[in-house]
Amino acid sequence: MRINPNKCVACGNCTYVCPMGAIYIDPVIKRATINREECVECYACYNGLSQEHLNPTMVRTMRKVFQMMRLRFDPEPDVCPTAAFEPDELTWPRVVRRAFSDPRVPHESTGVQGRGTEEVKTNDVSGRVKVGEVGFTIEFGRPGVGVRFHEIEKMSMTLAKRGVSFEKKNPVTSLMTDTATGKIREDILNEKVLSAILEIKTTVDRTEEIIRAVWEVEKQIDTVVSIGVGTRCDENGEEHVVAPVLEKLGYSLERAKTNIGLGKISNEPAPADQKQEPAGAAR
Repeated sequence: MRINPNKCVACGNCTYVCPMGAIYIDPVIKRATINREECVECYACYNGLSQEHLNPTMVRTMRKVFQMMRLRFDPEPDVCPTAAFEPDELTWPRVVRRAFSDPRVPHESTGVQGRGTEEVKTNDVSGRVKVGEVGFTIEFGRPGVGVRFHEIEKMSMTLAKRGVSFEKKNPVTSLMTDTATGKIREDILNEKVLSAILEIKTTVDRTEEIIRAVWEVEKQIDTVVSIGVGTRCDENGEEHVVAPVLEKLGYSLERAKTNIGLGKISNEPAPADQKQEPAGAAR
C-alpha cells in the first residue's frame, strides 16, 4: 500500500485505522506516510476508510484558512477526503503479507480466506485428529504486534526436532522447504504478517512435552503466542486424558468447540433386499 503525496492532506484519519501503527504523519513533508517494514498489507486503511474524491488543493487551502481563523477543519474520522490510498502491485515475496493479513483474500495453497487454515474446527468432517492423538494450533501475532516468518521458523524447527506431524493443509506448512526440519523458505523469513498459525499433531502422551517446548521458544521471539488444543472426546462426550495435563500446567480449561459429527453419514445403509416405499404410500 502507498499514500499518494500529491493527494494526501495530512488529516491523520488513517493513522487510527492501521492495526499495525504503520502510518504516521511525516513532519518534514507534512503528509501521511506508510512504514513499509511494518505494513502487513492488510488493506484495513484502503477498505476501512470511505474514499472521498475532494480536490486536494481545495482541502489544503480550506484547512489553512481555518487555521488562520483559529478554527479546525477535519473530515469525518472514517474518511480519506482525497482518496490518497493506492494499492501497490504486490509481487513475491511481499504478496505473502497480504495472504496472511487480509481476511478477504483466499490463500492460494488452501483456498481459505484470512490465514488460510480451517484448523481442527472441521475435525468431524476431516478427521485430522484421531483417537489417541492431540492437535495443536500455535498462533503467532495479533493486531499491533504481528509476526515475522523467521520467528515462526524458530518454533517450527524446534517442534520438528520432536517429530511432530505438520498439517499439510496449512499455508505455513506449504511455505516450508523441508517439513522434516521445519525449515521455511529463505526469501520470506523477514516478511511480516498480521498473524499466522502452525498446525501440528502428535500422540496424547506427548502433550506436556510439546507445550513446554512452545513455552521455551516463546521466550525467544518478539511476538504473542497462543495455543489451541484439540482432541477427541470419549463415547460420553467427555475428555479425561489431555485435560488433566493442561490443568497441571496451569491452564483454566474452556471447551471452545465440540463437533458432533453432523458432517458425517451416520445412518446405516438400508439392506439391499429392503424395498423403500414412497412417502405416504398406503399399506
